[in-house]
Amino acid sequence: MDELAERYVKLVLALGEHDSGYVDAYYGPDSWVTDAKKMNLSAQQIAGQAKQLHQQLAALVDNDEEMEKLRGHYLDRQLVALQAHANAIASGKRAAFDSQSQSLYDTVAPTHAFEHFAQPLAELEALLPGDAPLNQRVETFLMQFYIPREKQDAVFARAIEECRSRTKAHIQLPMHENFTLEYVQDKPWSGYNWYQGNAQSLIQLNVELPIEISRAVDLGCHEGYPGHHTYNALLENNLVNEKGWLEFSVYPLYSPQSLIAEGSANYGIELAFPGEQKEQFERDVLFPLAGIDPQLAEQYAEFNRLKAELSYASNEVARQYLAGTLPAEKAIELLQTYSLYSPEKAAQRIRFFDTYGAYVINYNWGKDLVKDYVEQAKSEDERWQRFARLLASPRVPSSIFWN
Repeated sequence: MDELAERYVKLVLALGEHDSGYVDAYYGPDSWVTDAKKMNLSAQQIAGQAKQLHQQLAALVDNDEEMEKLRGHYLDRQLVALQAHANAIASGKRAAFDSQSQSLYDTVAPTHAFEHFAQPLAELEALLPGDAPLNQRVETFLMQFYIPREKQDAVFARAIEECRSRTKAHIQLPMHENFTLEYVQDKPWSGYNWYQGNAQSLIQLNVELPIEISRAVDLGCHEGYPGHHTYNALLENNLVNEKGWLEFSVYPLYSPQSLIAEGSANYGIELAFPGEQKEQFERDVLFPLAGIDPQLAEQYAEFNRLKAELSYASNEVARQYLAGTLPAEKAIELLQTYSLYSPEKAAQRIRFFDTYGAYVINYNWGKDLVKDYVEQAKSEDERWQRFARLLASPRVPSSIFWN
């Protein structure tokens, strides 16, 4: 298995030579990078070798030990995704949305007709009355909650500090773990964690568009604690350092691992701030820090609750847009109608679809799968334990509920 894992890592690195965004993180042996470059494989050759590895993996003797079974299944699903992405690069064509989801992320998200979102939209209409289109009323409403540029650093630092404190109260992280925070612009995403290995991360926040106050906790948890930084640090410590499973020293973005990563990062927000605790922390700490009136917090929390019910609308726009049945202009219009984006945010979202394809399912569907897994436990302590167990194990969507 170790030999097969090494060959898998080198194929991932080799495919990274064809797609600069594919290898999200790597902290394995430097010699493997050199080996991957020397292989000089075409995307088609990589797909063929991934298929051969997949067949060899299937022939290995089954192991009844839980972590070994999970490891074998992880490699099985990751090899399927590696082959699929290599084939897409070789052909220059992406698969249909749901086929892409299954092959790359090991699951298919539920489909919702746009009528599914009528109720939360009606409630938002009542919450923000007026004659202008709803998305314009939303934009006007949200202007009250944008963090002033000169106060962003203080607000984000305080939010991340709180996310970190709450996470460390339940999850043991390496003593030397840390991150560097940078502000960037002109990106298709709002935040990104670039894991560096040795429990270190570079967290980048995109400040080209105005940032709402609620995004401070969201991004602090998602990119840092108990999200991506925590996930990668636990994988490195528990699987790479302790077990020597070097396949976890590489993170291919378009793979089942991403659904667990994004899903746990999004669910981690409500795990760290259960019930009304996020609203209370924002009202009592972040609002004053940003110079926002705390009396607006209750209405803002209700707005965010209703807007969260529109999460899957973005998936439906992406599904049709990527199928070529929805022009970009119409997709931007639908994102404004059903996701209540500003024109600028909707255009940024189209850039995300163009760049990452069906990756969008990892945020909402991934969160729902992780939530279902973690909340089989009833007490807060047990939920944190179950969450940490997920982050420190080689689970993918099709094995997440294995005992």
